[in-house]
Amino acid sequence: MARKDIIMLTPKELKRLHVVKKVFEGVIKQVEASELLSLSDRQIRRLINRVKIEGDIGIAHKSRGKPSGRKLPKNIRDKVITLYRERFEGFGPTLAAEKLQELEGIRISDETLQLWLIEEGDWKKVRKGRKHRQWRERKHYFGEMVQMDGSHHDWFEGRGPECVLMGYIDDATGKVYGGFYEYEGTIPAMDSFKRYIRKYGIPVGVYFDKHTTYKSPSKLSVEDEINGTKPLSEFERALKELGVDVKHAHSPQAKGRIERLFRTFQDRVVKEMRLRGIKTIDEANKFLQEYLPEYNRKFAVKPKKEDNLHREIPKGLNLDGILCIKTERALRNDFTISHNGRLYQILDKTSAKRIQVEERVNGTMVITHNDTCLRYKEITERPERQQKKPIIFILRKKTGYIPPANHPWRRYKPVIQNNNYQQIEPALTQT
Repeated sequence: MARKDIIMLTPKELKRLHVVKKVFEGVIKQVEASELLSLSDRQIRRLINRVKIEGDIGIAHKSRGKPSGRKLPKNIRDKVITLYRERFEGFGPTLAAEKLQELEGIRISDETLQLWLIEEGDWKKVRKGRKHRQWRERKHYFGEMVQMDGSHHDWFEGRGPECVLMGYIDDATGKVYGGFYEYEGTIPAMDSFKRYIRKYGIPVGVYFDKHTTYKSPSKLSVEDEINGTKPLSEFERALKELGVDVKHAHSPQAKGRIERLFRTFQDRVVKEMRLRGIKTIDEANKFLQEYLPEYNRKFAVKPKKEDNLHREIPKGLNLDGILCIKTERALRNDFTISHNGRLYQILDKTSAKRIQVEERVNGTMVITHNDTCLRYKEITERPERQQKKPIIFILRKKTGYIPPANHPWRRYKPVIQNNNYQQIEPALTQT
């Protein structure tokens, strides 16, 4: 190990020293040395003179081993470390630097503070290990798995209302489908999925994140624990009824294909709609009908296997009765139900105690029992309740109780001797 008085030369300085010695030996000239070292003639002469006077060590930079002129004084460092230990222990360097400037008037960069704290042992820099992610091969068949998600973005660049792109991309081919909606929720998800399966068919599986639209946030109930089931969102329930496998991604990177698609669309589609002056959701959806086929023609890939696993929608399947929000309601004795703060009268006679309310994607509402539709009407005006006569309370002043003269309490008289109670004898008072 080198002593403190020995200055080690860097490879760059060793190269300069070698060239300078070749000048001493007359092998090369100063002009050639300046070209080899990419230095000026003047600098070459300085290096030669320093090596002649100081020897090989003269080639080293003169500031080597000297403290920096920008270094903060030691008393400031000691004060900062003391304040950190007394008032800001456990603070991160960034937050501690902010508080030192805010509360103590000491301005110091968080990088410098972090270096000081590490040297003093008050902070340990921990590098977060990069999580290993293994490349996943595409699915082999068209329709084997479809990635689905909603993209929140300023799609109209301020020209129109805020909206969400409900997007679909096939994992095997990269074929894209989508539509714009006002928000990302159950009804938009069901409506977009309904349009997708009418175009391509029912896929084998759908892959999406844990948004409350796609995964229920409810905890397991006692009934779920007994039956071994788990709570489902309305969209999950609809996909299960259609026989679609549901899978949730634990991170955005897991469904990277749809995430990359959104980044592409937020660049390409936004510019295309800007050129066309599109500023409404209806105009944007009409544009997508023209744009997506051309996009798929350019960027879709050939699947590994040619078969299409999309299933046709079975004939007679009540698709509207599946892709809807179902809510169970109790039927009252007067054949009325309450739903979303409104009162409805059931017109058909039924022995059901509980019936089902279906909110369809087209905005209509259907009330059913055992897959049979029940006629109903909304009660818009409720009869006014008869007002009861107010109850009048008469407040009487409460008087203290005065015992009568023949009360036993008055019949006893204490015998007092020497100001002390010595004996208590019954004494009949005269009335």
